[in-house]
Amino acid sequence: MNGPVILWNWLASEERGEQDCACPDGTGEVVVLPSLQAEAIEDDCACPDGREAVLLASPVGRGVRRQRASGLYRAALPDRHEVVFQPLGPAAVVVLNRTAAHILDAFALPATPAQVLPRLPGLATDAFHRAVDHLSALNLLQPTEGRTPSPALPASPPTTLTAWLHLTSACNLACTYCYLRLTGETMDVATGRAALQAIFRTAQRHGFSAVKLKYAGGEPTLHFDLLQTLHREALALARRTGLGLQEVVLSNGTRLDDGMLDFLRDAAIRLAISWDGPAHDAQRPFVGGRGSAARVARTIDRALARGLRPHLSITVTAHNVESLPEAVAFALDRGLLFNLNFYRGTGRGTPLVPLTPDEDRLIAALRQALAVIEERLPPYSLIAGLLDRVSLAAPHRYPCGVGHAYLVVDPRGQIARCQMEIEHPVTDVWTEDPLTSLRVVNGGFQNLPVEQRERCRACPWRYWCAGGCPLLTHRLTGRSDRPSPYCRVYKTLFLEVLRLEGLRLLRWKDRRDQDAGR
Repeated sequence: MNGPVILWNWLASEERGEQDCACPDGTGEVVVLPSLQAEAIEDDCACPDGREAVLLASPVGRGVRRQRASGLYRAALPDRHEVVFQPLGPAAVVVLNRTAAHILDAFALPATPAQVLPRLPGLATDAFHRAVDHLSALNLLQPTEGRTPSPALPASPPTTLTAWLHLTSACNLACTYCYLRLTGETMDVATGRAALQAIFRTAQRHGFSAVKLKYAGGEPTLHFDLLQTLHREALALARRTGLGLQEVVLSNGTRLDDGMLDFLRDAAIRLAISWDGPAHDAQRPFVGGRGSAARVARTIDRALARGLRPHLSITVTAHNVESLPEAVAFALDRGLLFNLNFYRGTGRGTPLVPLTPDEDRLIAALRQALAVIEERLPPYSLIAGLLDRVSLAAPHRYPCGVGHAYLVVDPRGQIARCQMEIEHPVTDVWTEDPLTSLRVVNGGFQNLPVEQRERCRACPWRYWCAGGCPLLTHRLTGRSDRPSPYCRVYKTLFLEVLRLEGLRLLRWKDRRDQDAGR
């Protein structure tokens, strides 16, 4: 009997600096493969808390009876492999070869490993026990006595405080779905410094270990000198406080010259660029109506040529839904990460131009996009960004960090809970503890844990979408405890996305084996 192979993808691991695991030699070994060349997904929201830390099931003794978890989702993959999803497990995607699947199924009834091993002749004892340990850690095997199965949720609160720094409300584009009033107001240096001091002060007060800054607007590169100044200030504060620092610029990609790109590369500041595919010109024209797609595409290619890999943010509306496969192909051709953001309403848009895509059209277009990905499976994972606010990177109770680990600072130093509510500030940067002020807001939408959302609390997918964007749900229903308006889209495509990631893991595991001459 060949050795068991267990592949799984845990995006949180590389965020903590872990490297890819090399496949060990010998058919008697268990192969455990965390994410392959994965990077953190950049989007316009604060990351859900599950991406901060994942709780693997506690180890259990070999004399403990265990059983295959109930409610597993399983789908066949090539070469007698299969993808397995455990709704309460720490990894969305687990790929098993035939031997590993046999081991899992041998525990269909409660048994100890010692009782099961004789039923699997030809399997090395050490390999069997390692496989059982990994299947147990992934919650695919569960103890039958003394423990109640529970979700593998983060063991602690988020460790990173994310702050959106709205450098300016000026922009050179007139995007059809923009939620901002473009007043032209720009943050001054004194306000920016006060904002950074408030952010780092808040992070220390609340026990965060790192700060993530999102330089945004408007178009932040309209005031690149301010961005550079704040970057230097942030570095000094990080050194002084001992906090980690991550930075990203959210840009429309039309004004980034070579000097700016070099600065971002050398400063290790990530770059996210909006790209909407063939409909880009219609959705994201310059002020005055001229298309911006050609310039943005050139910027992306120039960034790559200078050693800077931008992340692409694709907004899906009724106007570009059919061309979604082409937008995805553009990213894959360049080896770039991307995320698909479903239109969430502007709050000021005209009802004469409905931008919300029809559900059936959206599902059909997403399936076509998944087919494009399957044709050219990349060495990096995409499962954290294919279904809007769904993050299959790790289980989580909240869809975003609003009210928990997120600050949005406008050009005047006022602080809101969410960038889409930037015109409704709650506090300001001169407040001693702005995060507490945000956490006690009772009006408007509430970022509830998924267990408190109707029709979500019993859903098997609840810890992977966490109910979707609460602001959008509140805008459309007047309540925050309902599922996302995109719930049917999520549920329809969950398994297809998981299968796709299983194929990707299997493809690149095979490539590695070939490269190693195995």
